[in-house]
Amino acid sequence: MIRVAILTVSDRSFHGQREDLAGPALAHAVAQQGWQVLATDVVPDEAPAIRAALLAWCARPDIDLILTTGGTGFAPRDVTPEATRAVIEREAPGLAEAMRAASLQITPHAMLSRAVAGIRGHTLIVNLPGSPKAAVENFAVIAPVLPHAVQLLRQDPRAEQGHHAPA
Repeated sequence: MIRVAILTVSDRSFHGQREDLAGPALAHAVAQQGWQVLATDVVPDEAPAIRAALLAWCARPDIDLILTTGGTGFAPRDVTPEATRAVIEREAPGLAEAMRAASLQITPHAMLSRAVAGIRGHTLIVNLPGSPKAAVENFAVIAPVLPHAVQLLRQDPRAEQGHHAPA
C-alpha cells in the first residue's frame, strides 16, 4: 500500500476565501487506487511554507508519496516548482513530462505547466495542477507507475523483478 500526503497550495483556500476542492478530489482518487492518505494540509503560495510542509513530510518514515496541487502556473505567486526543487535531492522528470504530454491532448494550456517531480530520501514528490479536474487527470496518468517507483524507493527486492531480459 502506498502512503500519501496531499498538500494544497492556494492563498485563497489557506485564508478561507475558497473551499479546497483539489485536495479532496486527489484524496478520493488516491483512495480509489487502494492507497492511504495519511496527511493533508493547505498552505499559502509562499515558498517557505511549501518547503516546510514538504520537509516535514519527507522526514516521516510512513509517507511514500507527496502530491502537491496548485502553484504550478505562470502567475507571479506560483512558486510550488521552485519550492519543490529546493527540497528534492533528485529530479524525476519523466513523471512531469508524461503529465504534460497527456494533458496536451486535452488542452493547449498544458504547455504552461511548470510542474516538477523529484525524490528526497525515500519520498517521491509530484506537483499537480490546482484545478481539481486537471489534478485528478494528471494523477491518473502517473498512477500506474507509482507502485513500482515506491518499491524502488523502499529498496524492495521485488522491484527488480521484470527488469531483466529473458534468458
